[in-house]
Amino acid sequence: MTSSEQPRVQWLGRWGFILAATGSAVGLGNIWKFPYMTGEYGGGAFVLVYLACILAVGVPVMMCEIAFGRRGRGSPIDAFRRMAKESGRSPLWSILGWMSMLSGFMILSFYVIVAGWSFAYLWKVVSGGLTGANVGDMVAIFEANNANPWNLGGWSTMVTLVTMVIVGMGVQKGIERSVGWMMPGLVVMLVILIVYNVFSGGFGEAVSFLFSFNAGSLSSAGMLAALGHAFFTLSLAAGAILTYGSYLPRSASIGRTTLSVALADTAVALMAGLAIFPVIFSNGMDPGEGPGLIFMSLPLAFQAMPLGTLFGVLFFVMLSMAALTSSISMVEATVSWLCDSKGFSRRWAAWSSGIVLWFISTLAMLSFSADWAVLGKTLFDWLDYLTSRLLMPLGGLGTVVLAGFFIRNEVMRDELALPPLIYALWLIMVRYVSPLGILIVFVDALGLYSIAFASQWPFFLAILVVMMIVGERVSPRLGLALRSR
Repeated sequence: MTSSEQPRVQWLGRWGFILAATGSAVGLGNIWKFPYMTGEYGGGAFVLVYLACILAVGVPVMMCEIAFGRRGRGSPIDAFRRMAKESGRSPLWSILGWMSMLSGFMILSFYVIVAGWSFAYLWKVVSGGLTGANVGDMVAIFEANNANPWNLGGWSTMVTLVTMVIVGMGVQKGIERSVGWMMPGLVVMLVILIVYNVFSGGFGEAVSFLFSFNAGSLSSAGMLAALGHAFFTLSLAAGAILTYGSYLPRSASIGRTTLSVALADTAVALMAGLAIFPVIFSNGMDPGEGPGLIFMSLPLAFQAMPLGTLFGVLFFVMLSMAALTSSISMVEATVSWLCDSKGFSRRWAAWSSGIVLWFISTLAMLSFSADWAVLGKTLFDWLDYLTSRLLMPLGGLGTVVLAGFFIRNEVMRDELALPPLIYALWLIMVRYVSPLGILIVFVDALGLYSIAFASQWPFFLAILVVMMIVGERVSPRLGLALRSR
């Protein structure tokens, strides 16, 4: 069933999709992980490699997901099934939709717990509960926060409730309206923090940390980190982008829209670095503390700043909004499927999903705080492990293989509406470069890269050559694309 047969609500405009997709991509990890990796792996050199990975892997895969969503006009499961059917392929390709929808829901099951930390710390700043003399005091506050299941569960429940209220209101009145003020609000707060940092010390050191071009610091581990982050940062293979794409009007350019989201995501991540690291450097703290940077070091630094409470409130409001825009996107695929395939009303679909989500997240929260472990991992750890190391890489790999080799040429041409040469370049990326990049991410995520393939780039180049030979025998679309130019 094609998009013309599927009436479906749409974003009010292209910017609605861009803000929603950027909100999905900009989460807690972007606020601290990307800026730290940038400084750790060579500054500007890492940014260039990361942008190359975004263009070679992230953008082509995102274009596939948006095209599948808009063409299929349904949840990930329905969209994959309809796209496969339109090209005469097996409906079993809908398994990829199940994988992506399940990934998003599983991620959200533990993400609401971490998002709850942001709201908990916002309240602590407002109420004066973050008073401490040193990092040790902040560590004690952080551990006490996580050791109290009522506190931890209360905040994660609040995140779940707010998420379901927004999603239950619908695509335009709920999601688009909320991200329409949350994403600009997040950027405004980043700008305020950056402007303050320009005049308060530590800004020059932060700029040097983030943007100095130090190619010698860019190791193979740094390139691998850039590749992995380029795939995961755009919320790929988690159902969110594909479902958001199903609401995209036919008049919107998928290519320009995808590039806008990728650039906005990168810009916000770099702005977050300029907002955080001047505070860290001006207080003589270590910028490489991961989550501890946000929940331990920064609160201590805010105490030493003029108007520290105000800027602490701004920062944690910003962090909470980033967490909320991501949580909204991760449940939308499930809600869409319940509405489209099971006939649920949107409100009933949202609240039904919320009840199941609350139950799983509560078990994950209890396992996290009580250290219930199975095979050395808590439920919290298993949810993270199964999604980031198995379901998402496999789902992303399956998506590009389906788009590159099995969907009919005219279908993808019609949906992407790219100039012939650009379409041929996209096809090369989707058929050869993106699968190889995802394969490397997958092998590294399983911990096999350092064991079996460390420094064995000829091995991966050989895989690329084999893929190209097999691909040309399986499908002549690349030749057709180039000849039709």
